[in-house]
Amino acid sequence: MANPTTPGAVGTIMLAAGGTGGHMFPAEALARALLARGRSVTLVTDRRGHAFGDSLAEVPVHRIRAASPGAGLIGKLKAAVEMALGLLEARALLRRLRPAAVVGFGGYPSVPTVYAAIQARVPSLLHEQNAVLGRANRMLIAGAKRLAVAFTGVTRVSEADRAKIIRTGNPVRPAIAAQRDADYQAPEGESPVRLLVMGGSQGARVFSDIVPQALALLPAPIRARIHLSQQCRPEDLEAARAALSGLGLGGLTLESFFRDVPDRLAACHLAITRAGASTIAELTCVGRPAILVPYPHATDDHQTANARQLAEVGAAWLVPQPDFTAQALADRLSALLTDPAALRAAAEAARAWGTALAADALADAVLAMLATPQAERAAP
Repeated sequence: MANPTTPGAVGTIMLAAGGTGGHMFPAEALARALLARGRSVTLVTDRRGHAFGDSLAEVPVHRIRAASPGAGLIGKLKAAVEMALGLLEARALLRRLRPAAVVGFGGYPSVPTVYAAIQARVPSLLHEQNAVLGRANRMLIAGAKRLAVAFTGVTRVSEADRAKIIRTGNPVRPAIAAQRDADYQAPEGESPVRLLVMGGSQGARVFSDIVPQALALLPAPIRARIHLSQQCRPEDLEAARAALSGLGLGGLTLESFFRDVPDRLAACHLAITRAGASTIAELTCVGRPAILVPYPHATDDHQTANARQLAEVGAAWLVPQPDFTAQALADRLSALLTDPAALRAAAEAARAWGTALAADALADAVLAMLATPQAERAAP
């Protein structure tokens, strides 16, 4: 394989991603898929972004300047200066590496690289993980050749740019993809019910507050069936443990971080989670029903848009955070945990909506873009 850091190594696929896991996970998945097909890959992020880690040590990482718009006039001016310097760095990087294509995964750190690629007429594809086109991708979509999406009907896309859309799904970690064929057996009769509660890598305080109160309102026979695995903020762990330990649950596991999410997800009968893009992709890849409580302060309220799509196909139940009360959750759990048919139908709908092949579909889209005539590939 040609060394993508060597000038003249034409054929490198350049990935540009923000530093958060929501952008880096799909970028890493695409890198694996492209490497498996013999393509060289390089990653461009900002100074705060993470590399893919030791498992993909062969992928060079380049860091350029970037910044999200700051607060106030001074903050915005500083961000503009950083982005302008990042654009100069990205242009120099493109001249040196001469990539065959650039793939942007959103986040402001992706903007200088993708914009420089568009200016240089390098074929560019954007990947949008959410049901609302992100702000960084909105800045770039006019010059991109393709827009790969996880959700149908992505909003904030102009009619002129809708022809660029191809649905690939949102790639998940290999350990999640490996659970794609895990059977779902809805709990019936007096059988145990495995309830999984997660709110991002550090949990969500609203879940630590509401879930114990809701479980306390359930009849004792239902509580005795529940085996609860819940992620809590470290500072909320002891309070949650105190509130839950006397409820007579069938089992209780509280952690600030689950390192075995794929196994817990495959084992659960019902999840209570936020509605971030990665969470949605994992739930639907494995095919597990969920009560989705979108984070109310997400940019453009994109988590609500994500959750709404799953609710519309019958794969989940959307509960806005203001409506996520102890009594409302208790009523919902009481109904669902005594209705295995409803849980089974939601699990089937979730699995039908999701995919474990998003990384390969995304790689197909990138390579298909390269296979089009040069005149078509040239950016406007």
